[in-house]
Amino acid sequence: MHSSVLAYIPSPPRGVWNIGPLPLRAYALCIIIGIIAAIWLGERRWQQRGGQAGAVLDVAMFAVPFGLIGGRLYHVCTDWYRYFDTGKDPWDALKVWDGGLGIWGAVLLGGVGAWIGCRVYRIPLPAFGDAIAPGILLAQAIGRLGNYFNQELYGHDTTKPWGLEIYLRFDHNGQLDMMNGVSTGVVQRIVQPTFLYELVWNLIGVALLLWADRRWRIGHGRLFALYVAVYTFGRFWVELLRDDDATHILGLRINTFTSTIVFVCALAYFVLATKGREAAAALQPGGKRPWPWQFGALRAHGAESQAAAAAAENSDAPDSEAGQAEPGDSPDDSPSDAVPDEHTAGSESDAADDDESTVSTATKSTGASSKSAE
Repeated sequence: MHSSVLAYIPSPPRGVWNIGPLPLRAYALCIIIGIIAAIWLGERRWQQRGGQAGAVLDVAMFAVPFGLIGGRLYHVCTDWYRYFDTGKDPWDALKVWDGGLGIWGAVLLGGVGAWIGCRVYRIPLPAFGDAIAPGILLAQAIGRLGNYFNQELYGHDTTKPWGLEIYLRFDHNGQLDMMNGVSTGVVQRIVQPTFLYELVWNLIGVALLLWADRRWRIGHGRLFALYVAVYTFGRFWVELLRDDDATHILGLRINTFTSTIVFVCALAYFVLATKGREAAAALQPGGKRPWPWQFGALRAHGAESQAAAAAAENSDAPDSEAGQAEPGDSPDDSPSDAVPDEHTAGSESDAADDDESTVSTATKSTGASSKSAE
């Protein structure tokens, strides 16, 4: 059967190179390159939207460490039997060099770190998320190359011409070590290259996000929600093809359930959140930023940003060009309807005053918290 196929995809003979006492791991290099790419693309997009130079790198100083910790915690929690089952050593949970990072935990805690960084530098988190979203997906695509070097995240056996060869690897003592060893050229299995499927899907997602953002000027965190929806949609199908070790619930891999739940939440946010994009002035450091639990103040702040963005667009574009609305947006979302009529102006003004009072009270009570993380 092997001779009847022109070529399978060979796995790298090794994923670790020892430079003296220092092990150089391909997976770690891919993670580092992915982070650099995400910051570079995010910084360009942030400045294009009117943000200050260097803000993405500043916030990344908080987000990246949180993301790495979150990725490891998710892996340990979902594959707890590897570390806490009978006969296992719990200290192995700290051995990140043996592999094991979950993107779900990385994005979740990375988001917490980004939120802290945005509070410290007093810039809006939703707008920051929109700027960095394509870069995160690009980083995930680059990170999948690390799985290729580690011979992990593969699928069921296959005879497809794009099947992936999995080699037996051994250490210098002749002991089997699939993660850190060197291949002898012996093919153990021919499998579906699910790492490659996800890599290609992520790159398609990057292109889709960049195109959609240019086409419809998406803001207020909705592009980040679209990134999450795009990724989880593809990840759901990839999980159905995978055959490596994982925790199962009701016969399905746990990441299948995670993908479904997160996809629904992301789609709901994309549909319900404020439409349009923030004005460049709203991205500058400073100003009063409502806390996430101040729902009334958040709505008022979003409406003000949207009105400012619409006014800026109208002043730059001829009256005959009103701009393009997003698919599914109703005429009520257009800039011409942003001014309330005489019957509602009073009530909306009172609501805005109440929200402003809420923000002012929260700012006074927190003191210096607007300049530091809590």
